[in-house]
Amino acid sequence: MENLITLVNKLQRACTALGDHGEDTALPTLWDSLPSIAVVGGQSSGKSSVLESIVGKDFLPRGSGIVTRRPLVLQLHKIDEGREYAEFMHLPGKRFTDFAAVRQEISDETDRETGRSKQISSVPIHLSIYSPNLVNLTLIDLPGLTKVAVEGQPESTVQEIENMVKSYIQKSNCIILAISPANQDLATSDAIKISREVDPTGERTFGVLTKIDLMDKGTDAVDILEGRAYRLQFPWIGVVNRSQADINSRVDMIAARRREREYFANTPEYRHLANRMGSEHLGKILSKHLEKVIRSKIPSLLALISKTIFEIETELSRLGRPVASDTGGKHYMIMEICRSFEQIFKEHLDGTRPGGDKIYNVFDNQLPAAMKRLQLDKNLSMDNVRKLITEADGYQPHLIAPEKGYRRLVEASLVCIKGPAEAAVDAVHAILKDLVQKSVSETMELKQYPTLRVEVVNAACESLDRMKAESKKAVLQLVDMECGYLTVEFFRKLPQDIDKGGHPTHSIFDRYTDAYLRRIGSTVLTYVNMVCATLWNSIPKSIVYCQVREAKRSLLDSFFAELGAKEAKQLAKLLDEDPAIMQRRMSLAKRLELYKGAQAEIDAVSWSK
Repeated sequence: MENLITLVNKLQRACTALGDHGEDTALPTLWDSLPSIAVVGGQSSGKSSVLESIVGKDFLPRGSGIVTRRPLVLQLHKIDEGREYAEFMHLPGKRFTDFAAVRQEISDETDRETGRSKQISSVPIHLSIYSPNLVNLTLIDLPGLTKVAVEGQPESTVQEIENMVKSYIQKSNCIILAISPANQDLATSDAIKISREVDPTGERTFGVLTKIDLMDKGTDAVDILEGRAYRLQFPWIGVVNRSQADINSRVDMIAARRREREYFANTPEYRHLANRMGSEHLGKILSKHLEKVIRSKIPSLLALISKTIFEIETELSRLGRPVASDTGGKHYMIMEICRSFEQIFKEHLDGTRPGGDKIYNVFDNQLPAAMKRLQLDKNLSMDNVRKLITEADGYQPHLIAPEKGYRRLVEASLVCIKGPAEAAVDAVHAILKDLVQKSVSETMELKQYPTLRVEVVNAACESLDRMKAESKKAVLQLVDMECGYLTVEFFRKLPQDIDKGGHPTHSIFDRYTDAYLRRIGSTVLTYVNMVCATLWNSIPKSIVYCQVREAKRSLLDSFFAELGAKEAKQLAKLLDEDPAIMQRRMSLAKRLELYKGAQAEIDAVSWSK
């Protein structure tokens, strides 16, 4: 049992240290899932005295009005031996052995948060007390419920206290310790009223009746203690606290507990209930019940922890790695991010991701369609052929065949192909730039660093622009090569236009007949179509070599070369992560550490018995 409660105490302290208090609604908190005991009562109900009786120490501030103005998370730790001491979470490592100093520190820490006013605050104070005379227990002392704000407090204080108390006790894992004074009508008890609102069946509520010894003579609290006046799932427990005179005369807790036991044992009305009355019994009952609740909650707690670890790791993966602190680390980090981008870009081209197929569409559809639209047969109309043939003759007509005319007709036709060739280069260039943008958006790490993202896009686009220029130069050279050297064998293999006697059928007088010009145009068109077929294959090869292959091989080479010369400040500027993201990552990393630690702690405890 002690191991389980110690485990919860340890996890609650870890939650406190890492700020896991439910302020971040994006993820569930471990604190909210851990069982706790909240002490609720109206002002002057004896709430502080009950806590001090359980602890066995006089350590809480006292006075008139609202004394408890901040929640006090009180963790009790049973130690085997040694001197009793206390520690505050806000003063790590400092041990208090004088409990009067503990009382003063609670007051001072309250004032640090609220100022020396009478304002209240929901920020808890965390106090741990270690003693051989304790049971392992965590109690949360909440500000006393009140109906009227005291002088120096706004009217809203009454509602603020009620809202604060409800925020603790409405959670299903919270055990409610409802403190009610016996010398007041139970129907007016603030603790019972607010407990009933959040726990109408009383399944989570322990009723504690204080000031039994101060009831009017002739009256008693038996009906309440036996559950007839107001029934709860658990038996009511009566306590007799120290009187103000006892407190003023510093009657110690050992004597006070002895007198409490004697009161119940010697008072006829309560003698039959004496074995389940008193602050010592209350502490043991609460500890035992807390252990039972913890044991029942651990399976769901483990499920929550596993789920939260997965969610945190998923978000951390989305947020990316933290920025390296040294220059070498920054260099390496930028290179790794860029390599990730390059890999995604290559996957688009290779078909692992979509987009590369658009380049093939340029070669298979756009380029051939553009070349067909040239309508070379119209370019070789009879009038155009006559014009070029005649111009090629100059002042002296050709004797056998219009070779110069042929060449001019072929060159004029082939030059038209430059347009579709350049258009294919531009189309592939546009696709590659689009794939750069897609790859950047799909590189998770680049989303972290907007400056680096812009630099990578600029560097990639500059490289693609250079590749486009080289590619255009290459495809135009392909066309120029075809224009610059005609395949002579094609013309040699053409059937000779001679009669059966071996003499030419055409003389210089009939060389410009329509039939003759049509024959020349048809011959040139056949040759041009043959060359176009070759260019349909060679232009895509040239584009792939100069643009696609180079983009895969050296897209960011120039960026890497410049990166090597950058200094630490310039590298830091490239990795200018949003401070909010940095803070979020740090917060998640701490929370992940907390949950993994909690998982290991629970696994190490035998809880299934």
